Amino acid sequence: MAKLLSGTELVGYIQERQARQVRALRQASHIFPHLVIIKSTAASPVIETYIRMKQRYAQEILIDTTVETLDEADMPAAIERLNSDSTVHGIIVQLPLADRSLTDQIVNLIAPEKDVDGLGKDAHYDSATATAINWLLSGYAIDLRDKAIAIVGNGRLVGAPLARIWQQSNYTVTVLDDTTHDIADVLYKSDVIVTATGVPGLITSDMIQIGATVIDAGTASENGVIVGDLDPAIRERDDLKMTPEKGGVGPLTIAALCENVIQAASKVAEQDQ
Repeated sequence: MAKLLSGTELVGYIQERQARQVRALRQASHIFPHLVIIKSTAASPVIETYIRMKQRYAQEILIDTTVETLDEADMPAAIERLNSDSTVHGIIVQLPLADRSLTDQIVNLIAPEKDVDGLGKDAHYDSATATAINWLLSGYAIDLRDKAIAIVGNGRLVGAPLARIWQQSNYTVTVLDDTTHDIADVLYKSDVIVTATGVPGLITSDMIQIGATVIDAGTASENGVIVGDLDPAIRERDDLKMTPEKGGVGPLTIAALCENVIQAASKVAEQDQ
């Protein structure tokens, strides 16, 4: 069996620290960290599940959460209102939107200091999912220096921000997208693979070299079940380090989101001193 890189195993330590930080903000500074989640009236049951998971984690560390369900046409006015609300420290728009062409326009309206998902062009925070992947690799002492790294997918949530962070660290990174013709060849030469396309079964076992590290951050709904990008046969191998089917990047992504909310609230507390 592969060595599993479990975000669930790591997240407890982060959660304990965050709970202490939030208690300190509440007691010493009278700042009550508050996250607002904006979701579309067309949100799917899968999106509803993601939101409940975020609310549950935030509640456990005493971050207040509010969910506003809106038509996409009403989101700009709501974001403007929330940007001006001093009791709100973080704002996210739960993606995908029904009209994906509106995504850039809407997320870029969030004030950079409150953009805790790190999706706007001027956000003060890194992408929560990219941060989670870094935490996961660090937690299992996987060093990216001198490694050939492939990122499959160049989306705003994972691929693009993760590539930017790692390229700034001078890691050897190749980004693969739907215009890449030699995906299998590049993947087989890679020591570390991160995939985040939302295409079930896209990555097959013959694409992965012996001893590689594989992070599956892809999410798609297949017959009502959340699945990643990896073909199930990959999980039968015993030579890989890889994320499990459940509890890999996801738990740490929620923790990273809340980390950004805490940092935003802490900056407000510093300004009030």
